[in-house]
Amino acid sequence: MNEKSQEQSAFASDVELDLRGVICPYNFVKTKLKLETMEEGQVLSVLLDEGDPIRNVPRSVENEGHTVLAQERLEQAYRVLIRREDN
Repeated sequence: MNEKSQEQSAFASDVELDLRGVICPYNFVKTKLKLETMEEGQVLSVLLDEGDPIRNVPRSVENEGHTVLAQERLEQAYRVLIRREDN
């Protein structure tokens, strides 16, 4: 059993992308490109700043056909868990 800390998240991620400090729309573009390299059903964990990033990135990936599984507030950022869907 993997003892990796999930920080109270119900979902395990396959890949993590730290986009803190990355401005819109680059954070969405980097998220989209990473999702394109993943297999259907894999989960991407994205760390985003508050403000425009946390408002725009989840909505944009859902518009692309992916599923936002969870959003959780961390100390100075948010973690968004996105399941790669086959579009």
